[in-house]
Amino acid sequence: MNPKDVVLDLYKSDVLLNKDLVKPLLHPEVTVDWNSSKGFIQMNYDDVLQLCDQLNKAYIRSKIRISHILEENNMVCVRFSHFVKTIENPREEMLLAHFFAIWEIKDNLLYKCYQMSQFS
Repeated sequence: MNPKDVVLDLYKSDVLLNKDLVKPLLHPEVTVDWNSSKGFIQMNYDDVLQLCDQLNKAYIRSKIRISHILEENNMVCVRFSHFVKTIENPREEMLLAHFFAIWEIKDNLLYKCYQMSQFS
């Protein structure tokens, strides 16, 4: 599998809501350095899976709309918008945030991520 496909597997609809689908994509030493609207967050393997649990509790649907994706060697850059549907209002799709991420792939797994986001 090429690095771009590994990243695309993470951003398929509803994958981020299910840690059992995310686990096989993650390298055991994965790190995510995330600059968000709320500040800097550094996450490891367990933190990423906890985030999946939190998303699952808050949303019933998750959809990623990718506008740009570039691959060079083992690095993939992706620009996307994350849309969700809440339990309270399952008929309305809501824009959660815009993201830009650079993923490093190691052993066909997501290894390092440098990500920026901005709430809508």
